[in-house]
Amino acid sequence: MDKETLDRDFKKKTWNEIKTKDSWQLFKLMSEFVNGFEKMSRIGPCVTIFGSARMKPDNKYYQLATTIGEELSVNGYGVITGGGPGIMEAGNKGAKKGGSPSVGLNIDLPFEASSNPYIDSDKNINFDYFFVRKVMFVKYSQAFVVMPGGMGTLDELFEAITLIQTKKIDLFPIILVGSSFWAGMVTWIKDVLVAEGTISEKDLELISVVDTPDEILYIIDEFYKNYLLKPNF
Repeated sequence: MDKETLDRDFKKKTWNEIKTKDSWQLFKLMSEFVNGFEKMSRIGPCVTIFGSARMKPDNKYYQLATTIGEELSVNGYGVITGGGPGIMEAGNKGAKKGGSPSVGLNIDLPFEASSNPYIDSDKNINFDYFFVRKVMFVKYSQAFVVMPGGMGTLDELFEAITLIQTKKIDLFPIILVGSSFWAGMVTWIKDVLVAEGTISEKDLELISVVDTPDEILYIIDEFYKNYLLKPNF
């Protein structure tokens, strides 16, 4: 058998193995969705706090996130985070202080060794797939509180905006915390995206920019005077 035929047979065999593996992967995906839905549906109204995993306890945003978590907690909301260090740890720490459910949706990442110690043991949920994890954030959060963060924070922020904008999920509050941190991005959205017509000016109403826990609670409480506390889809 010549080399060309061998190469073709090898590629065909490899592709068939990939297809078989992909089919079996569906069961793993289903198990993650089922586990997530079953656990999250029992917890009750929660607010998700997003932000950088790199913030240390002496950082002002870490300290602010702790306060926000606690204030949300004493006002009747559980707190969901990505379960890691930094802002996520701070949010869970605040929830623990306030006595509300403290939820961590963990994913294995190179620079996040383990879940933070402030997550309730029965609410520490692990995921292998980012997109399954993001479904849980979007479905079970009554609001997103978005602290300063990096690529992952921006990914979660803009996915939520897109889903609301396209009416794939119900409207809920998206609150950016730290006006000095977010000012450049908000200005760029106005001066470039709106100006170029790639989004409408009304889309800017999907986000709020604040600096204090009181502002966050006011926005959330005002919103839910008109809407039910419920999953978003």
